[in-house]
Amino acid sequence: MSSTTEKKTIQGERIILGIDPGTTIMGFGLIKVVNKNMSFIQMNELQLNKYSDHYVKLKLIFERTIELIDTYHPDEIAIEAPFFGKNVQSMLKLGRAQGVAMAAGLSREVPITEYLPKKIKMAITGNGNASKEQVAKMLQSMLKIGELPKNLDATDGLAAAVCHFYNSGKTEIGKSYTGWSAFVKQNPGKIK
Repeated sequence: MSSTTEKKTIQGERIILGIDPGTTIMGFGLIKVVNKNMSFIQMNELQLNKYSDHYVKLKLIFERTIELIDTYHPDEIAIEAPFFGKNVQSMLKLGRAQGVAMAAGLSREVPITEYLPKKIKMAITGNGNASKEQVAKMLQSMLKIGELPKNLDATDGLAAAVCHFYNSGKTEIGKSYTGWSAFVKQNPGKIK
């Protein structure tokens, strides 16, 4: 255990990185938890709409996630799970975006938990069908955020982190992976 990890553990401090994966915009937010109090660190988004090559977008998602991990040293990552829509191509692309963000976290051995969009909305607003705007306003109020971003992808990423904070310690919080071996063990059908 590194001295940074020991210091965090002794003080009951941890950092949670929340990610809303996307191939047009990847939103992310970070919170710090000290004992049972959370505070806002930052939120932002990675704009990918100017790139036409899907593989370049995946590379940029991976690199930005690694950069966030190396800069903020999160103890955990909460990521929004893709929802099942009617457009199969969109689902495939979104799944790939989520996969490379997860791979970045796994490569740095940061535990990852997935949350369904309804679970995230429920944790923040008490309503699993809340709008993006309702989620953003609630986060703004609870974390004392001055101005909300124009696009709400960043607040969606932040919402994943806050959802994870609220669900920490509960027995059934979603799918969690602590590394490649845990992923393989929990998903034997995905390995050939």
